[in-house]
Amino acid sequence: MKIVIQPQGTLAIYEQIVNQLKNEIVTGSLVAGEALPSIRGLAAELGVSVITTKRAYEELEKEGLIRSAQGKGFYVCEYNTDYLKEKQLVMLEKRLGEIIAEAKGAGLSLAELVEMINALYESGE
Repeated sequence: MKIVIQPQGTLAIYEQIVNQLKNEIVTGSLVAGEALPSIRGLAAELGVSVITTKRAYEELEKEGLIRSAQGKGFYVCEYNTDYLKEKQLVMLEKRLGEIIAEAKGAGLSLAELVEMINALYESGE
C-alpha cells in the first residue's frame, strides 16, 4: 500500500488518504479482510498527525469500507466495487468541473486544457 500526500494539493490531507485507500480497494490492491496499518503507524509513515489518519479511517468506516476490531486494528470490509467506483466518478466529475471553471477563468481554450491534461497524465502526475 502506497499513499502519497501532496501538501499543496486542493484536497485536505485526510481526504487524500481516504481517496487513495478507496482506489486501492477498487483496484483490488486491498482485499476484504486485509489489515490496514495502525492509525499511529500510518501517521508516522506519512508524516502527518494521528488526528488526520484517525479522521480518514473514521470516514472510511462510516462508508462501510473498513471496520475496526477492538484491540486488533482496522480491516477492509466486503464491498460493492461498482457502487464505490460510481461514487469516485461523481467526486471526480465535481473536481473536474471546478478545474474547468478555473481554466476558463484563466482564459485557457479547451484544446489548451486537453493538452495540459494529456501532458500531466502521460507524466504520471
